[in-house]
Amino acid sequence: MILHDEQKLPFNLKEIAKPLLAWYDKGRRILPWREDPSPYHVWISEIMLQQTRVEAVKPYYDRFMRELPDIRSLADVEEEKLLKLWEGLGYYNRARNLKKAAEKIVMEYDGQMPGSYEELVSLPGIGSYTAGAVSSIAFGRAHPAVDGNVLRILARLRLDGRDILDAKVKKAVEADIAGVMPKDRPGDFNQALMELGAVVCVPNGTAKCDLCPLGGFCLARKEDRVMEFPKKAKKKPRHIEKKTILVIRDEDRVAIRKRDDKGLLAGMYEFPSMEGSQSAGRVIAYLKAMGVSPLKIEELPPSKHIFTHKEWHMTGFYIRIDELERMEPEEELLFVTPDAIEREYPIPSAFAAYTAYVGIQKRVT
Repeated sequence: MILHDEQKLPFNLKEIAKPLLAWYDKGRRILPWREDPSPYHVWISEIMLQQTRVEAVKPYYDRFMRELPDIRSLADVEEEKLLKLWEGLGYYNRARNLKKAAEKIVMEYDGQMPGSYEELVSLPGIGSYTAGAVSSIAFGRAHPAVDGNVLRILARLRLDGRDILDAKVKKAVEADIAGVMPKDRPGDFNQALMELGAVVCVPNGTAKCDLCPLGGFCLARKEDRVMEFPKKAKKKPRHIEKKTILVIRDEDRVAIRKRDDKGLLAGMYEFPSMEGSQSAGRVIAYLKAMGVSPLKIEELPPSKHIFTHKEWHMTGFYIRIDELERMEPEEELLFVTPDAIEREYPIPSAFAAYTAYVGIQKRVT
């Protein structure tokens, strides 16, 4: 049987708050943005945590706060520096929207983060989840923050067979959560649900049902069907693009180029490339057309990078030439040292398999 109407449940959804908060109080993770939950800290952390694991976010968050400690500094930062700080987190429009929102906050709210859900959701890059998280955690206002973790928990708890990717289902769950949130601890309630979904009622692998404070309520557990939920409609297969990445360098410098200001990875830097999977002979011919002959050409291991709607399947070549300045490419190339790339030029993690070949390490300190 599939249920989702609370009237048919053998328990009242309000009953989950007490055991959930007790569990959270006893063993919640210590995270930097939780220990100082100012509106700015909560906002930045929640945007970073979209599509990214907590442990991966921590060093990025610490560095971001050192460089851009408040809303005004974020509003004033040059985009290239911002993208460099964001390098490796992916989904770079998140960073651009942070700056746009900060600029609006400075212009319209004198640099102070607004506290109401309605004002927050009107800011660039802030949807219902982030607005609910900031308003509840930083301002103590009772608004739900429903993400994939919460949708998964509720689906298993209630044996809910609806498609969690359906916007109507998310809106309905938000309404359900809004009706049961404790008014005195809305932020902790939201964070407890997030925590439960992150460490116990997990999306991949086996859920740790024996550790769950809501095990006594969970219908999926009672029917031994936990891994059947949540239900999701099948996504369309991603489009595959094949590319040949060219890591071209002389003794001191590496050739890179800036991507277009619109579209995928807009405004980022990359190695030059050829469309398709090319042979060494074709790469050599391509270089000769630019007026140079390689001193050395070495095929690099293949790499794959997955975006939301497409995949890049990449092959690569490491190419040493005598002097980069002799190149006459049809497009504009920059010739920069590896140290300069590490300091100034944001290169997406899509190229991580190839940056190591010029001594560039993707590390955050």
